[in-house]
Amino acid sequence: MSLVELIARADERGLAASGLACLDRCVPLLGGDDEVPGPLGAGLAEDPGDAAARDRWAEGLEQARGALGTTGPETAAPRDPGAAAAQAEDEAEELARRILAAAPAARSADELRRWADACSVASLRIHRLLDPAEDAAPAGAGPRALDAVRAQDIPAAAPAPRVSPLVAAELRRQITVLELLSGHGPAGLRQAREVCTEGRRVLRAVVSRRARGRA
Repeated sequence: MSLVELIARADERGLAASGLACLDRCVPLLGGDDEVPGPLGAGLAEDPGDAAARDRWAEGLEQARGALGTTGPETAAPRDPGAAAAQAEDEAEELARRILAAAPAARSADELRRWADACSVASLRIHRLLDPAEDAAPAGAGPRALDAVRAQDIPAAAPAPRVSPLVAAELRRQITVLELLSGHGPAGLRQAREVCTEGRRVLRAVVSRRARGRA
């Protein structure tokens, strides 16, 4: 099943987990602590129809925005506006901030589905912007290629076509998170968190390498 189909069929918990997982993996771009999204993830095990659980989700969002919103673009360290690498990093950071800013306070299926879909696209774009292999990517490996692979049913053992390795790995992580929640419900959350932790480490390493390259 394609990523687009998985998002279309996911329930509220799966959609919230999918969007939150994208945010979690992008925390290194926001300069925040890895544990900031934790309370939001912990609440996903609760019944989404429970009023108290919905209130905790909204409160957790505000806390996360406060914790991650203190190093916005206006307070970021100055970068050479003519450097392509700096421009890519600024765009990636802005996309990550939009993921958090767009998160719906209400855990309704319709709002969460729109958010999860937007998070999926933004996270793939972030990985494309930061992937060193993107410079040598073949023609057609841009936004249209991302749309194509999201709509394609890619076997687990098969490489994603026309995208760079970092993007392909992120695509696989997004699919895995949705499959875990679809197949196991709340029991799949622990494994989904492990997938997120791996992805966050990968992106943190990429960000660190790029920072060393500018030094």
